[in-house]
Amino acid sequence: MLNAVLPQTGPRPTAVGISCIVALLLGGCATLPSSGPTGRQITRAAGDPEQPLPFPLIELDTLAAVPGPQAPVLSSLPAGIAPPTDLIGPGDVLEINIYEPGVALFGSSGMSGAGGQGVTDSSARVQKLPLIRVDDGGIIRIPFAGDIRAAGHTAAQVQTMIRTALRGLSQDPRVLVTIQQSITNSVILGGEVTRPGRLVLSTNRETLSDVIALAGGVRGDAKDVVARINRDDRSYDVRVSDLLAGVQDNVQIYPGDRITLVSSAQTFSVMGAPNRVEEIRFTRSALTLAEAVAQAGGSSPDRGDPAAIFVFRFVRNADGTEQPTVYHLNMMRAGAYFISQRFAMRDKDVLYIGNARANQPSKLIQIFSQLFAPIVTVRQTLNTNN
Repeated sequence: MLNAVLPQTGPRPTAVGISCIVALLLGGCATLPSSGPTGRQITRAAGDPEQPLPFPLIELDTLAAVPGPQAPVLSSLPAGIAPPTDLIGPGDVLEINIYEPGVALFGSSGMSGAGGQGVTDSSARVQKLPLIRVDDGGIIRIPFAGDIRAAGHTAAQVQTMIRTALRGLSQDPRVLVTIQQSITNSVILGGEVTRPGRLVLSTNRETLSDVIALAGGVRGDAKDVVARINRDDRSYDVRVSDLLAGVQDNVQIYPGDRITLVSSAQTFSVMGAPNRVEEIRFTRSALTLAEAVAQAGGSSPDRGDPAAIFVFRFVRNADGTEQPTVYHLNMMRAGAYFISQRFAMRDKDVLYIGNARANQPSKLIQIFSQLFAPIVTVRQTLNTNN
């Protein structure tokens, strides 16, 4: 190879000269362009305190070394006691019926007597008032009863308040208050949901999966959808596929919550020396390392090292902090293929396939060949002309 590369313009190189050239070739390997470190370089960097982010290296040599399922993220949303389902608030629309036995305070028959006094009747009369909306101050206005503060009270409490206000004006009135349109006891759903809009909570014990089902379910692929809950200026994200699979705890929904279903596909990045370098979407909600390597095209036979398969990941600790962690799998061992079927990939993992160390000298020889090839060509041309 050296004879083919070096021009034969002088005496043949001695053994010492050849040794020097080989040493230069091997010494220059460290400065050659590369798509990333070798497996040995990553192993040596593990635990190095001088690294910008020191990381532990976990060898995936047994099934016991495979990490378990990711612990669910605890909800950071403020929680409390669910309010009654008939709690009234600003914006709610009320239907009020007043039943009067004897003297009818409401209605034309009750006002037609002499002196404007009500007419005595043994039968009870019902007066259905026009629908009343609770104003921004939480007040409703009832004829003869005046202003009633309805906000913060239940329908039964408002019934008692109206009856008390009418006492002395009507003979033993009975009041029935029904919430015709509830704003207080509802949530807003939007985004990737079949029926977006306002949803009234019937029991105030509904969970996130309940309200999604009541809204017609997810529109699209559930594995690519994240439910974002906003409550009291705080937000909390739940991947719908984790929710349905039981990996993530269900979240109780409270009146006033705003829920948005956002399309956010899970992905992992492939780097190093595979057959392609790109960001790849999960084909299903759960993806194994074996499937990820297959989607990446496997290790490149020209540049990659099957013994240097690494997964870079931020592992969340019990206190909520994240620890950079690297997992190593040697796929030159037959048993590693079983381990790869039990290792679960996670969103935003980096799959790295190390460069083969044997590629470095060949790269340098190729560079020298490209440098000296024009000289050899010119010499051969001159010899041919002579």
